[in-house]
Amino acid sequence: MTHQSVDLFKELSINMIKQLISSPDLLVMQVEMDVYTALKKWMFLQLVPSWNGSLKQLLSEADAWFSKRRKDLEESNITLLETEQGCPFVPVFKYLRMKYIVSDLASARIIERDALIPSDWLSSVYKQQWFTMLRAEQDNDTGPQEINKEELENNSMRCGRRLAKDGDYCWRWTGFNFGLDLLVTYTNRYIIFKRNTLNQPCNGSVSLQTQRNIAYRLRLLSFDTNGKVICNRSSGYQILSLEKDQEQVVMNLDSRLLLYPLYVCCNFLYTSPEKKAELESQLDSADN
Repeated sequence: MTHQSVDLFKELSINMIKQLISSPDLLVMQVEMDVYTALKKWMFLQLVPSWNGSLKQLLSEADAWFSKRRKDLEESNITLLETEQGCPFVPVFKYLRMKYIVSDLASARIIERDALIPSDWLSSVYKQQWFTMLRAEQDNDTGPQEINKEELENNSMRCGRRLAKDGDYCWRWTGFNFGLDLLVTYTNRYIIFKRNTLNQPCNGSVSLQTQRNIAYRLRLLSFDTNGKVICNRSSGYQILSLEKDQEQVVMNLDSRLLLYPLYVCCNFLYTSPEKKAELESQLDSADN
């Protein structure tokens, strides 16, 4: 969905949106929070199909409607997804990768304010992220050591950027990434990843470990005016080891194949997967 519209949101069935959100090939523009925001707009239009405002008004109208429903549910102390009205949407929201939403303070505050997501879902995510942070800080987790396709397809960070025209770009995606400040540069038709440690300012803490690994998949796409893919490049799943302030070219593009706008889409894993038995033991200990 490179261009959102009210009519398109209304046409998307629960089953179709579930397939989209759960797909490992979903192209996410910006970050996971934007997937949540799109779902919130879509859910509002499914529940209030008579609404006929503009796309510009949609989010504020949806927020106002959900705020009213939240107040109606205050005494029962449940979220909208736990009601009969919201229950059909649970299979869709289950596919949100919540840990990449709560890793950003502003996004976490919106999630808490909206009170759409059941509290037990969030509690589980907060616990998981806390233990992941402790492993990165105290257990010297240097990141993924091997390609785990299932983990990358189902649990990786999904993010993207739209490049309107050729030029030089440098950016980072928001959120706490366990001390790895990854800068992405597009210049002279090269895509470069840099592990920023000491060279450039960073709002959060950075890891001083000698080496950090990331697992990633990088895709670049462009579309014609009808939405048909006309350029599609993929790095496949890769492991990249970076020393402090090291940068690495991860893709070199053929200028003859490039058309703008260009969509840069990435999947990332910054930490090694938690062993399920170990995680369950930790969570049980935390509950007791």
